[in-house]
Amino acid sequence: MEMTVLIVDDNQANLMVLEHMVGRISGCEVVTMTDPEAALQWCRFHEPDLVLTDYMMPGMDGIALVSEMRALPHVADVPIIMVTTSDMKTVRQNALESGTTDFLAKPLDPAETRARIQNLLKLRQAQRRLKEAAAQDLIMRLSHMAESRDPETGRHIERMAKYSYLIARQMGLDEHVCELLQLAAPMHDIGKVAIPDHILLKPGRLEPAELVVMQTHASRGAEFLRGSSSPLLEMAYDIAMTHHEKFDGSGYPNALAGDAIPLVGRIVAVADVFDALTSARPYKPAWPLERALGLLQEQRGKHFDPQVVDAFFAAQAQIMQVYQQLHDGADMSSPAAGDQARPAS
Repeated sequence: MEMTVLIVDDNQANLMVLEHMVGRISGCEVVTMTDPEAALQWCRFHEPDLVLTDYMMPGMDGIALVSEMRALPHVADVPIIMVTTSDMKTVRQNALESGTTDFLAKPLDPAETRARIQNLLKLRQAQRRLKEAAAQDLIMRLSHMAESRDPETGRHIERMAKYSYLIARQMGLDEHVCELLQLAAPMHDIGKVAIPDHILLKPGRLEPAELVVMQTHASRGAEFLRGSSSPLLEMAYDIAMTHHEKFDGSGYPNALAGDAIPLVGRIVAVADVFDALTSARPYKPAWPLERALGLLQEQRGKHFDPQVVDAFFAAQAQIMQVYQQLHDGADMSSPAAGDQARPAS
């Protein structure tokens, strides 16, 4: 788990010393700022895992900077170390009241500095794991709630999540990203909780007006997930919003094309459609494997990102293992439906 450390000091020499000390700690990405106002602006759009700030700075001192940072919801719990001289007791008291977590005294002792930083980063890692665990629990509960409205889909969310993971790993994505994707993918259809049963469970072809309502599940699901600072829920938002976009721009809800579609959305699109095609639904029998695989190849560069399709087929042996292990037991010898009654998912 890579950690981002923000260092703020108007003295370039001090900044370089701190950057060197933090840079020696494994797994740290260092961001340096000489202007506290610029650092505050950076924090409005980024979430550091630790902040190191000097006290004596022109314009905005360290205490004012800490107070402003603590007013940002996503930085409220981030550990902040203030660098002061050893005789600034009143300053330290004020700094604690403003939200400072710990102090380092000048001149800095390298061993003590690294030890304090490492201890706070370990606490931050534990904090992030707890948040992610809570987000994971929420995602699975909501996913199963949405899936329970359509009992015919069986273990769909398990399979498509595992397919998504295998595709992402085949594409060389970082393992942490692959794991997040597997956890976030089940939220792709959370917006279906807002779709009336007479449309969601209709066994026949949807009328044009009904299809319009059904397609709102992408944007409705994204609205449910919008605004979280959790990386897991942020990814779930991207997936919910974009898993029905098509590589050629003919999808919905925003007619995005190519790389404008987040990669996680492009991956889930392949995993979701493959599983939907090979599973029985109220409006169609399951497709034979050969036909479903043929459609993925046929839609390479049209519905689907070619690189994602290629990764799917490169990981096909592992995907077939998941398919066999988690399949609902539908009769795969059933004749394929001549025309789909509605979108595959």
